[in-house]
Amino acid sequence: MVNPSSGISWSADTPDASAYLRAALPKAEITVPREDQDLVELLEQAARRAKAEGGALGACGGDGTINAATEIAARLGLPLAVFPGGTFNHFAVDLGNQTLEDVVRAVQAGDAVVADLGRARVPGGPEQVFLNTFSLGVYSDLVGAREKLEQRIGKWPALVVGLARVLAKGSPVDVSVNGRPKRLWLLFAGNGIYHPAGFAPTYRTQLDDGLLDVRAVDAGTPLARTRLLLAVLTGTLHNSRVLTTAQVRGLRLEVLQGDPRFSYDGEVTRVATPRLVLDKVTRAVTLYRPAEKDQWLR
Repeated sequence: MVNPSSGISWSADTPDASAYLRAALPKAEITVPREDQDLVELLEQAARRAKAEGGALGACGGDGTINAATEIAARLGLPLAVFPGGTFNHFAVDLGNQTLEDVVRAVQAGDAVVADLGRARVPGGPEQVFLNTFSLGVYSDLVGAREKLEQRIGKWPALVVGLARVLAKGSPVDVSVNGRPKRLWLLFAGNGIYHPAGFAPTYRTQLDDGLLDVRAVDAGTPLARTRLLLAVLTGTLHNSRVLTTAQVRGLRLEVLQGDPRFSYDGEVTRVATPRLVLDKVTRAVTLYRPAEKDQWLR
């Protein structure tokens, strides 16, 4: 499934993903949805055909497309080929699939790994998987502000300027975390341990560690906004009282007061209830990825 609306930009040698994949994988069935077709419905149909024929599902697009494809593949027990193709492809990059050629090579060789899925679920109700991150508060606004600025002024200055803007306009959220009331600027939960430590996590080296990487910025301490900005500017956030980190297998959340916006893999949404449980489905999906290129010590 090639999603043409993912903000796709191709390299000069692969100007069209569907044409390239048809040539590289001639036995694959390639589908490019029309604007009036439902992508998730088409993915479900394709996955069920693949399941019936003993095959695999492939998806080319951004994080939203890959999120939908991964949920379906995990539920049906199908291997999944993640072809990077959107404006941002965080999961594909962490998986090791940085180009279409990488994934084609893995499919042809049958090289694959397993990965966990993060899960945000309403107790007794619906659930939403996340491949990369879950957040509440101003985190998604901060990422958006940083990405708009970093091409012009660099990543670190963009983080500082973006943070100042977001804190000036935003408001903390009163939330219960594992039954303990907290006032937070943001809470970040990564599907797996992110690097570097601190306030600006960007990449993972393992996708099946069974852990959520939780980072919360406290708004309840005196002068919390000023302390946060100073800690980021001086590079001392890891020692600051405003930042709390933990690596856990699960977390209970309830928004007590404030805007109950949640973000899954960058998609901002609201849920009918402010109560959520975050946890992991371990080793939930098999994903094609190239074998390590340098194996001489093994």
